[in-house]
Amino acid sequence: MPQTTYAYKVKDAGGKTLMGTLEADDTKLVAAKLRAMGYVPLSIEARNAGAMKRELKLPGMGGHVPLKELAVFSRQFATLINSGMTLIRALGILAEQTEHAGLARIVADVRSQVERGVSLSEALASHPKVFNHLYRAMVRAGEASGGLDRSLLSLAETMEKQVKLRGEIRSAMAYPVAALCIVIAIASGVLLFIVPVFKGIYKSLGGTLPVPTQILVDISSTTVKFFPFVLLGLVAVVVVLKRLVATPDGRVAWDTTKLKVPVFGALVRKTALSRFGSTLSALLRAGVPVLEALEITRDASGNMVVAKGIDSIIDGVQRGEPLAKGLEGHPVFPAMIGHMISVGEETGGLDDMLAKASAFLDGEIERMVGALTSLLEPLLIVVLGGAVGSMVICLYLPMFNVDKLVNQGQ
Repeated sequence: MPQTTYAYKVKDAGGKTLMGTLEADDTKLVAAKLRAMGYVPLSIEARNAGAMKRELKLPGMGGHVPLKELAVFSRQFATLINSGMTLIRALGILAEQTEHAGLARIVADVRSQVERGVSLSEALASHPKVFNHLYRAMVRAGEASGGLDRSLLSLAETMEKQVKLRGEIRSAMAYPVAALCIVIAIASGVLLFIVPVFKGIYKSLGGTLPVPTQILVDISSTTVKFFPFVLLGLVAVVVVLKRLVATPDGRVAWDTTKLKVPVFGALVRKTALSRFGSTLSALLRAGVPVLEALEITRDASGNMVVAKGIDSIIDGVQRGEPLAKGLEGHPVFPAMIGHMISVGEETGGLDDMLAKASAFLDGEIERMVGALTSLLEPLLIVVLGGAVGSMVICLYLPMFNVDKLVNQGQ
């Protein structure tokens, strides 16, 4: 159930009036949270959803913070803490030097909360859209163990790896997507503007057109006639699909379909498994309890099929079974991952083994992306050339027999 955003007005310990927003299920929880932060609540009101949608959002001032920016922030934060700087001073420096305006404003708010005695993890929890459950759990574990700098560094490394993987996958997909767009644009232009011109010429000549040319002319006529409806239909399909994917059952169906797509399904699967290994490894190294670490990893998996697999692991752990047993027979997790986890549990080095499994999968992903790029480039050139060439041939086919065409027309 989505939480409601509440606008609040409070007084701090110095008597200064402050305003802000929090997300919670009801006003009682907001009031309790504000009191825990050392504030005296003056007013709490649910914000109007329509008004929120109409708010002007400038670039860099919205709630979204790119993962790359958060990774840079985490690494800088870890460096400052490791140098012996106080938490408040480190946050103050980061608030001043962070280039992303939205993140700088959030860091300044976190600093002000820490100054009032709120723990860092609790202060980060007031910005759940930026600092997710994984981030907060790692920070909380670092605070408890006295190794906050190590937790932040581990977070930075995890996010940097995710950014790198995303970049590799996007680079592999950029060429085919661009080629597909070019094919669609050229085909649309030919069907909407060029074919009708040739249709008029051939109609004035009379006679019977070759079958390929006639088919192309019929497709063009249909496209010109129904083009606005086709565009509306495509928009409607996209909207419906987005709404279906937003539902729990739709998300499961979509994630299952992605895993079954030839070639690309294997890439999606390896990416999700790599994230599973790196996230769980980082949490265990930070000292997060196994069950909590598994739950956080499940939420951060990014794929509902993988999340269901992690649910089976959680059920097994709650029954006292080893982690590897929950992976047995699950179609998403390969046997190699199960064996590596089993060895890690036996040797007491589960976090290291998970990190090695993640690194191995990262190498596999890099090789797959390279192979896909090498294979798709010539294939798409052939598809692009074939699509455009076949249309041109269909258009000019009657020209080779123009005398016969004229005689038939007479």
